[in-house]
Amino acid sequence: MTEQLSTTKLPSSTSEGIVGLDEPKKMTREDWRVKKELEEQRKLGNAPAEVDEEGKDINPHIPQYISSVPWYIDPSNRPTLKHQRGQEEKSVPYSTIGEWYKRGVEEKAVTTKFGKGACENCGAVTHKKKDCLKRPRKVGARFTGSRIAPDEHSQVLLLLDYEGKRDRWNGYDPDDHQRIVDEYATLDLAKRTLKARKLLDELASGKLDQTEGEKGSKDEDENKYAEDIDMPGQNFDSKRRITVRNLRIREDTANYLRNLDPNSAYYDPKTRVMRENPYSNTGINPDEVGYAGDNLARYTGATITMAQTQLFAWEAYERGSEVHLQADPTKLELLHLSFKDKKEYFKEQQRDSILEKYGGQEHLDAPPRELLLAQTEDYVEYSRHGAVLKGLEKAVVRSKYEEDVIINNHMCIWGTYWKDGYWGFKCCHSMVKQSYCTGEAGITVSNTDCVPFEEDLTEPQEKEQPKTLLEMHRDNVTKEKKKSKKNKKRGSDKSDSEDEEKKKEKLKKALEAEDKHRKHIDALMQIDERKRPYSSLQEVKAPTEEELEAFRMKRCRTDDPMASLLVM
Repeated sequence: MTEQLSTTKLPSSTSEGIVGLDEPKKMTREDWRVKKELEEQRKLGNAPAEVDEEGKDINPHIPQYISSVPWYIDPSNRPTLKHQRGQEEKSVPYSTIGEWYKRGVEEKAVTTKFGKGACENCGAVTHKKKDCLKRPRKVGARFTGSRIAPDEHSQVLLLLDYEGKRDRWNGYDPDDHQRIVDEYATLDLAKRTLKARKLLDELASGKLDQTEGEKGSKDEDENKYAEDIDMPGQNFDSKRRITVRNLRIREDTANYLRNLDPNSAYYDPKTRVMRENPYSNTGINPDEVGYAGDNLARYTGATITMAQTQLFAWEAYERGSEVHLQADPTKLELLHLSFKDKKEYFKEQQRDSILEKYGGQEHLDAPPRELLLAQTEDYVEYSRHGAVLKGLEKAVVRSKYEEDVIINNHMCIWGTYWKDGYWGFKCCHSMVKQSYCTGEAGITVSNTDCVPFEEDLTEPQEKEQPKTLLEMHRDNVTKEKKKSKKNKKRGSDKSDSEDEEKKKEKLKKALEAEDKHRKHIDALMQIDERKRPYSSLQEVKAPTEEELEAFRMKRCRTDDPMASLLVM
């Protein structure tokens, strides 16, 4: 058949049937070409249009994915447009409104004999043993044949529509609600009758007056629904006739009015809580105020102990101990107590070993410092708030340098007088620091010409400058030479001076070499350590005395307070 299609062009009806049957299978190249040529001829009007199963022509310009039916829906795969037309809806017999599953057992039918296929436990036919909700019997109804349970209503599956599935009151029996209302009404009537009889008995016995009985019944009616009262800030107890207040008393000061500073403690209006101290930014002692915040109560009582125990539980769990504060509090408490005892014992043992090795027990046995310095003869007056009013002078800050030293018969110290950029003595207006006081006579004399020289402004060097290592070495060498060469000629003095000049030259060269070395080190430090030459910061040879002296002279002393002002 395939060969005939490839050689001759068949009529439209024959080719359509063959192509339609072979469409689910893999088509050859020649079949595909024939099919495409036929579709083109139909679109041009040279070939008759395709006809469906009802005899209607199919528009050749309709796409194939619309005109063809999937092979898994219609295996015959005939050309049709039936699947594109509207389908007739099937009428479904939905259940009517009000139909619901009937619960319970059948009241009329009574079974006295165990039937085949019934429950082995209770004997009901409508369920099996594994679905039985009765109490399991010691000997089932299958073997005893007695006390056969009644059958439940046979449940028929209801086919509910859209509204029936979503009807929340479907299956509800309003008679059940009316039965509950009648039950409570009967109970209320019985209570009223019992209370009326009790009041009549008390009136007959004389224990209660008639007016009090009427008032009591009236109050009882008014407070009948007192438990339903919802008052903000109060919890009403209908049994005790008391109200529990959880609001502040109106006469007390509100917490948000204690400090009107907007930067003070935050007040939460929803929970009426002020956690921080409202007087924290005023400098008042928290012990002297009446209210120091709600957080103060959190750190009182056993709160701190509880926090320490919880911290110990966490630390013990990290070290492998299976303890928990809520799961096993007794075990945790015993473990914590033993830990405290061992810690105190270890501290005492360590303290005793230190005292035994170094001594000093007599200092620990001394009375406390507060008792030693408690009594004094200084008169001091304090205010009600603890501030010093009288008797305790403010301590003057003293310096390590000499102060208030009067020299050369002066009445004032140097620096109490200043004029034209120079300092002097106030007692005689002298601008020379080492001058003697001339008194009033010196004030009358014009001191404009008496300008101090720079030598006078500089203080005499009382202390000698410390010698360098080279100078100390040089002094030692000269002393040894003097002892060993007392009897030598005068030419030795010339050689010593020459040696000193050589040493100065060596030191000068060492200083220059130290500068170059420092610059070289700084340049190496700027380079990345991965690109730095190997062993570039290591020295192989030992430094000489001149190099050591140059290093000491050039190094920066970090402990020197004037190091930042030093200009190299």
